[in-house]
Order: sequence, then structure tokens, then C-alpha cells
Amino acid sequence: MSLLGILPLNGTSSLFLILTCIIIIYILNLNKTNENFPPGPWPLPLVGNIFSLNMKRPYQTLMELNEKYGSVFSIQMGLRKVVVLCGYATVKEALISQADQFAERPNIPIFWQITKGNGMSQLHMYTIIYLAHEYAFSPSTIRMIIITTGIIFGHGDSWKTIRRFTLTVLRDLGMGKKNIEEKIIEESEHLVKQFEKQNGQPFQTTIPLNAATSNIIVSLLMGKRMEYEDEIFQRLLILNNESFTLTGSPFVQLYNMYPVIHPLPGPHHKVLQCQDNLKAFFRKIFIQQRELLDENDKRCYIDIFMNKQEEEKNSPSSHFHEWNLLCTVTNLFVAGTETSSSTLSWALLIMTKYPHVQKKVHEEIDNVIGGSTPRIHHRQMMPFTDAVIHETQRFADIIPMNLPHETTTDVTLKGYFIPKGTYIIPLLRSVHRDKNHWKNPDEFDPQNFLNEEGKFVKREAFMPFSAGRRVCVGETLARMELFLFFTFLLQNFSFHPAAGVKEEDIELSSTGGLTLAPLPLLLRALPRHNNA
Repeated sequence: MSLLGILPLNGTSSLFLILTCIIIIYILNLNKTNENFPPGPWPLPLVGNIFSLNMKRPYQTLMELNEKYGSVFSIQMGLRKVVVLCGYATVKEALISQADQFAERPNIPIFWQITKGNGMSQLHMYTIIYLAHEYAFSPSTIRMIIITTGIIFGHGDSWKTIRRFTLTVLRDLGMGKKNIEEKIIEESEHLVKQFEKQNGQPFQTTIPLNAATSNIIVSLLMGKRMEYEDEIFQRLLILNNESFTLTGSPFVQLYNMYPVIHPLPGPHHKVLQCQDNLKAFFRKIFIQQRELLDENDKRCYIDIFMNKQEEEKNSPSSHFHEWNLLCTVTNLFVAGTETSSSTLSWALLIMTKYPHVQKKVHEEIDNVIGGSTPRIHHRQMMPFTDAVIHETQRFADIIPMNLPHETTTDVTLKGYFIPKGTYIIPLLRSVHRDKNHWKNPDEFDPQNFLNEEGKFVKREAFMPFSAGRRVCVGETLARMELFLFFTFLLQNFSFHPAAGVKEEDIELSSTGGLTLAPLPLLLRALPRHNNA
């Protein structure tokens, strides 16, 4: 009998079982910690350190604890012990030098729900699986029970196979090559037209930037772009943005600590609904693509995956099945839209905050490109613009806590023992604010990426795409998008705050969420040929 089938409980019996399991987990946790486990604040029974955390901006609390406990410390989030890695040297040692040992993803309830479907949500199932994962069954057994799919939170052979396949396909489709550059240039022209439609009036840049970045990944997934005015496209972007914002909310963080609260009203249901709606859209796309499928005409990622699926249809162990396709495509759409869009939003807001920086970018664009079409090869001739983009990524720190990792084996790091299966937070905020590598880490300063001669220099403590085995598969694409979109916009516009708002009044702070987007301030995009 399966683990999930041995608990046909409900009502009072389920509640009693849940409370019993929570107590057992707490008692076991008291004795679980090795003497050489990383230090940290003393946890309270059952709740751990959650009352010490700033739930809206937990990375801020972790930065404070870094000052007190050093580069490797532990906290307890609910019932789960977490090890936090801080500073470039420590994060590099874990994710790069010991890449295999830190290559797993932990099982996080909201993402497990997204990848397994919203129908598997019994209270006792969550609690028993958590207990089993921590104390009873082998990792291989647990993975078979609760394995997730896709490439962001996938596990084991499925993740390795799909990730390797995805990288190969994206490169074959032009990621980092001339034909994808042409797609970004075409999309940049559409984006400029969207900004022109505002006629210099204040507007919120989120939706057009989301649409532009999304269309690049959409063209790779589906073989075509979508029109900005398309109601379905607009709805997808809203769903994606809402899902990202809610996933990082305090309630969903609490839900991840205590998944037994699933039946209670809360934003976690909205997140799952948004994801279900995104999947429903792609299911329709699959039907359309399958009707036109031609093994000799592989137009896009979905086509190539489906052809691979057909090749392996008789293999019971194949990872190329419908659900993996659905989860992977949704992963790529979500990740390929939000981070680049948020970075561009930050860049434009920063231009209004620092007009002298914007002026230097304008001058470099005029001197190097003039009225010609921006191209990727121009980047090597535009060190200041390149430095501004990199500094925006460092300063904005879109994913300050990285996506979580998990140890695949017992490991020693900086003299501390970290057991197999430990939840790991590589704190990217601490890397991008590391005083050993950045002169003024809390300030926006493009000089961080320029030498004394004004030439662009790479910095090792720069990890906006993470590092190691779980580094972002779309890094090459994102870097190309950021340069071309930003350069096109600055070639055509000067950016200013809304009327009545002074540059010095603009606050460079972020909203909460899974990623850090800037506050939704209104900007004005004034055509440069009208501004002497």
C-alpha cells in the first residue's frame, strides 16, 4: 500500500494526526542538530525564528544575522532548519567548488502544488510527506512519491534530462546567435512604438516591458510573437505578474512552513489558480501545435519536445511526457518574462533618479550608434552603458535570496557540518553587497564595472543568474535582451519622473514578491528629437 493510501482520515482524526506529527517533528528536531551545525538564533518551539524575520523582506533580516553569526549560519523557518550562505567567497565555494553537493532543490509546498496539480492537497498527506522526507524514508523513495517536474524545481534524472535538452534546443533555436538578435531587435521596435503612444504623458512601464520580454521567450516556445493589444496575452501577463507577487507574500511563506493550512482562505489559492490558467493556455497551444506537427519542420521548443515525445512514446521511463512539457514551458514563460522585465523597470527608474547617468548613456549611444539600429556587437564599444546595465542588476538584486538549494550529501563548508537534505539559502543580496568586493555596495555606481581608463571590467562577485548546476538556463538570452531593449529605449527617449516629482524624491525601493520589482511609479518617456 502506498504512503498516500494508508491515511483515509478526515475531520477530527486528521487534525489529531497533524498535531501529533507536528509534535513529533519538533521533538526530533531538538535532537537532530549535529554539534558542528552552523550557529544561529535560538528557535522557539514549533514556530522557529519566524517572529524574528521581516516576512515582507526576509533578506533584510538575513543580512543582519550575517553580521552577527558570520558567513554560514542557520535559522529555523517553522519546523524546517535552514542554512544561509553569505558573501561571495562562501556562496562561490558552495555553488561552484562543491556544485554537485549543493545541486538539489528542496520540496516547497507552493511549487510542489504547482507542478503536481491542485488536486493533491489533503492535510494529512502534506504532514506525513514532510515527516517522511525529514526522518523516515530514503531520498530516492521520497522523490518517487513527490517528484516535481520542469526545470526550475525538478529533481533527479528528470531535471538533468530536461535541463540538458532545453539548453540544447534553445541554442539550436538561436539563443545567443544572430537570429535571436533579430527577434529582439524586432521586438524592441514594437516596444518603442508602445512608449511613443504615451505622447510624453506619465505611465506605468510594467505591462509593455513584460510584453516585450515575454514575446522573446514566447517566440522560442511557440514560434511566433503575440500582439501587445491581444486580450489573451494581456491576461497572461497579468496572471504571471500576480503569481510572482503573491508567491513571495508573507502568507505564502507561512504556507510553505505549515502546508497543513492549505484549506484556509489565502493568496496561495490565487497563485495556484494563476498557474492553472497559464497551463490551460499552453494546453490549447499544444493542441494547435500537434495538429501542425512535422518532424522535418521544427519551428519551436514545443515542436521539438513533441517530436522527442513521439520518439520515446514506447519507453516507460521516458521523461518526455505531456506533464513535463507543460511544466517546463510554463517555467520558461514565467522565468523568461519577470526577471528581465523587472530589471528593465529598475533601469528606467534609475535613469530618472540619476539624470547625469542617463546623460552619459545618451552621449555614448549617440557617439557609437547614432541613428543606426543597435546591435549586440555595439556592446563592446559602449562600456558605460554596459556598466549601467550590470550595476542595475547588482543594485536591484532581483532575486535577493536566490532560489533555494538543498544538499545532496553530507557536506562540510567553512568548518561546519551540513547534513544531506538541508534546505540552503545562497543569499545573493550578501554577494551583491559584499564589502570585500564593492566599494560602496549600498549605492548605485556604474564605476563598479569600469576601470580607471573607463573600460568595462567583469566582476567575480556578480551573480544575478546564480551559479553552479542551477544557474539560469536563459542567462545568454537575458543578457542580450537587457542590452538591446535598454539601448533602444535610451536611443529614442529621455526618461523623467511624473510632473511635480523631483529626481531627489524618487525612492529606489522595491515591492515584495518572489522577485524585487521597483515601486510602480509613473514615468514620462519624452522623444529625444523633441528635447534639445
